[in-house]
Amino acid sequence: MTLLDGLSLLSWLDIAGLTLLVLCWFGIGWRIEHPMGGPRSVSNMMLAYREDWMREFVTRQPRIFDASILSTLRQGTTFFASSCMIAIGAGLALIANPQPLSDVAGELVNNQSPAILWEIKLLPILLYLVSAFLAFVWAHRQFGYCAVLMASVPNDPENPISYPRAEKAAELNSRAARSFNRGMRSVYYALGATAWLVGAVPLILGALAVTAMIWRREFASHSRALLMREDS
Repeated sequence: MTLLDGLSLLSWLDIAGLTLLVLCWFGIGWRIEHPMGGPRSVSNMMLAYREDWMREFVTRQPRIFDASILSTLRQGTTFFASSCMIAIGAGLALIANPQPLSDVAGELVNNQSPAILWEIKLLPILLYLVSAFLAFVWAHRQFGYCAVLMASVPNDPENPISYPRAEKAAELNSRAARSFNRGMRSVYYALGATAWLVGAVPLILGALAVTAMIWRREFASHSRALLMREDS
């Protein structure tokens, strides 16, 4: 059975659920990164603190603390990139031999579907994982660029290039963080896409649940309330 034959087996509810999943992914990402006059997300609010960090970096002695923070950020991107690679390999193995998945999922939903249908349902998961992997790798690279730029910032506030270079480092740091956050959202939606293995309705519920979770963490969490609190 070909891929086109498998696609013809999808119901309108399957297509609606998959469309909702993609729209939620794009929509929540756009809203987080673009306040548009509304409430700011935690990710967006953290950008100002990254700028403050680089301004303080100019006069900090010694700079071991800053190096430790940047190293921790890079380790995080490395960990998630490696995890995505392992998950992608496992997904490709299942596509090559979908029978174990077909047996397990078929028992859960009491429905023995053709193998091509299980392969199609694995594709969104893999695509999200690939997107996450690429975002994490790019975040790791940008954190590396930021590290080099930070090393070039003179430890003298009177030097005319100190603060301009610190601003460049802050911008690179923010862009790296944005890529990292995009990777995390792709991982969340990859997990949401696994609900499609059970059925179209679980896929819709999974997409809505993941979106609600991300919305709460970005716009209604205790962490955001803490960041909103004025410094005394």
